[in-house]
Amino acid sequence: MRFNTDLFEFLKQKALWVRQETLKIHKIAPETRLASSLSDVEIFVVLYYGGILNFNSKDIHWQERDRFIISKGHGAISLYPILANLGFFSKEELKNVCKEDSMLGSIPDNIPGFETINGSLGHGLGVGCGMALALKRKKIKAKVFILSGDGELNEGSVWEAIMFASHHKLDNIILIIDNNKMSMLGYQKDILDLEPLEEKFNVFNWESKVINGHDMEELYLALNHFKKNKSKQPMVLIANTQKGKGVSQLENDPLCHIKSLKEDEIDNILKELK
Repeated sequence: MRFNTDLFEFLKQKALWVRQETLKIHKIAPETRLASSLSDVEIFVVLYYGGILNFNSKDIHWQERDRFIISKGHGAISLYPILANLGFFSKEELKNVCKEDSMLGSIPDNIPGFETINGSLGHGLGVGCGMALALKRKKIKAKVFILSGDGELNEGSVWEAIMFASHHKLDNIILIIDNNKMSMLGYQKDILDLEPLEEKFNVFNWESKVINGHDMEELYLALNHFKKNKSKQPMVLIANTQKGKGVSQLENDPLCHIKSLKEDEIDNILKELK
C-alpha cells in the first residue's frame, strides 16, 4: 500500500500545530506534563486526522464509534487542541486549562471525547478489555484503541489484562505503547527492563509490530493494517518515541517528565518551531 504524499504533508503540519498548541497550554498551565504530552503527538494526529478512528464529535455516545482510552492520562494534554479543533468542545476552553472552573485539568477528567477518567496508571487496558468484550457480545464492530506508556507496563494489572485479551481472543483491541523509554525519574531500562517487549507480547499470543512512533507513514500504515486485520488476536503497536520530542531542553533529559519550562523558554521554542 502506498502512502498518499498529500496526506503525509497534511499530517506533518497538523503535528507541528499540535506541538505549538501544547506548548501554549503549558505556558498558561506549567503543572501540565509537557514531555509526556510531546512524545505521543504523531500518534494522536494519525488517529484523528488520518481517518483511523471512527468518531462523531456531535454525538459522543454514538454506538458505532471506535473507543479510544488514554491510559497515560498525564500525557494527553496534546489531545486537547485536537478535540477542540474537531468540535468536541469550544476552542475557548484551551485558554483556561487548569484554571478554576475549567473542565480541562493537568490530567483529563470528565471531558467530551475522553471515554474514561484515568488517574492512576495501569487501568486503561483492563477497562478496554471490558469494552471490547461487551462490543463483541453486542455484535458491534467498533474497535477499542488504548494508549499506554511503557513505564505503565510495570503495573501487574496490565499483564493480567494482556492475558485476558488473549484468552478471550479480543481481536477488536489495538493497544498502542508510547515507548519513549523513560519513566518519571529515569530511564525505563534502569527501573524495570521489559525488553524484548515485542517477544513478550508474542508469547501471550498478541499480534505485534514495532515502528518509529514519529514517522507518519509507519504509523498510518501500521494502524490502518490493524484496523482491517482479521487475525483473531489482540494487537499491539510498539511505537518507539522520544520523550519531549521537538524541544531540545527536554529531549534526552532523564528528569524531563517532571520538568516545567519558563515562559521565555516557551516563547523561544515557538519561534524555532515556526
